[in-house]
Amino acid sequence: MENKQEFTGMPLLGDDFPKMTVQTTRGMKVLPDDYKGQWFVLFSHPADFTPVCTTEFVAFQTRYEKFKALNCELIGMSVDQIFSHIKWEEWIKEKLGVEIQFPIIADTGAVAGRLGLIHPGKGTNTVRAVLIVDGNGKIRIIFYYPQELGRNMDEILRAIEAMQIADKNKVAMPAQWPNGELFGDHVIVPPATDVDAANERMKNQEKNGYQCLDWWLCHKPLNK
Repeated sequence: MENKQEFTGMPLLGDDFPKMTVQTTRGMKVLPDDYKGQWFVLFSHPADFTPVCTTEFVAFQTRYEKFKALNCELIGMSVDQIFSHIKWEEWIKEKLGVEIQFPIIADTGAVAGRLGLIHPGKGTNTVRAVLIVDGNGKIRIIFYYPQELGRNMDEILRAIEAMQIADKNKVAMPAQWPNGELFGDHVIVPPATDVDAANERMKNQEKNGYQCLDWWLCHKPLNK
């Protein structure tokens, strides 16, 4: 693994996850190649042996099987040595009864630099970033949190499931899905792109299994 920081700018949605070899608590890994065909969540935390980060690792591990059910792996990271990660894992298991089973990257600063995970306005540690990468190695979702705020892992799970459904069914997902105020667990049908399609949609919405407030705002149950 590279030992010096390399700043190439923050990755953007739709970018390929940059190829890198990293040392983790589960051995050396090549990202994203080792997860081809599988989604993964790379999440950074400010430091080992810190209160909020400890609660986050317990929360991620508690939901680990739910992530795996979505064909998604978890990968933690911070600018800490591998020895610190291992000792922290031992502490969590001994004191809290939770065994961390996913890998944690030991970073020298090179990974954080390439991924834009150190924000000068928030100090010299990595922010609480979440990069969600699909099975083709594309970055699909990015969340950033300040050091003071712990993440909501259920929202991360929801986001992954929603994106996978959107990809498979060529639909969009409304706010608060699957418990939306307007459409409940329905999904959004992409808007028509020409006049004929718009007119046809309104005339035949029942036949097509749609419910439309207008030609540009139609929804449907996921199984139709």
